[in-house]
Amino acid sequence: MPDLLAARLLALLDLTSLGEDDTPARIRALCAAARAAPVRPAAVCVYPEHVTTARMALAGTTVRIATVVNFPDGGDDARRIARETQRAIAAGADEIDMVLPWRALRAGDVAAARVGVEACRAACRDGIVLKLILETGELRTPELIREACTIGLDAGVDFLKTSTGKVPANATLEAARVMLDAIAGRGGRCGFKAAGGIRTPDAAADYLALAEQRLGTDWITPAHLRIGASTLFDALVAALSE
Repeated sequence: MPDLLAARLLALLDLTSLGEDDTPARIRALCAAARAAPVRPAAVCVYPEHVTTARMALAGTTVRIATVVNFPDGGDDARRIARETQRAIAAGADEIDMVLPWRALRAGDVAAARVGVEACRAACRDGIVLKLILETGELRTPELIREACTIGLDAGVDFLKTSTGKVPANATLEAARVMLDAIAGRGGRCGFKAAGGIRTPDAAADYLALAEQRLGTDWITPAHLRIGASTLFDALVAALSE
């Protein structure tokens, strides 16, 4: 992979560790790797209980701290979503990755799905980035994915994100096309994040190329495009070290 492409992808990366057995030591090691990378990733994404550890480990860098709420189940309790969001922000999170109440949407209860997203948006103060995880592999159809996009775009989320990475079917280029077309249809204000099963530089490059095709080269910045991954980081760093 050319160095320029590897560097571009690394700058768009949300370096992620969402393991049930994550420890503070593991999160500190993850943050140390982010600090030492030839190109620093856009963000580090960890569970809420590790936000403070990550914040301290990345102090003085431009790497943002992302965390998850309503994760990975995507329940439709709006009060729970708001509470989790407020606590994560109070702990030092810069970015919130929230799971859409996709079961409610799939069952036809659009209102319940919408209220959950709006509760999270309301809990995010100015400067906090909100990414909405659609769980596209569970929504399954282009029609439901488009409806999920509409919920997020209407609520004013900052990114539409494909997947949690915790279900059998995660990110696909087919779902990404639907999402990017929905974003383009609203003028490209909202960003896009591909996550779940993206393990190789070539796979990541496919999403980058698709986003460029739909929204243009100038749109491709960390403010608009992210790739959530863990093992991909090591491959990109290795490519830049050759």
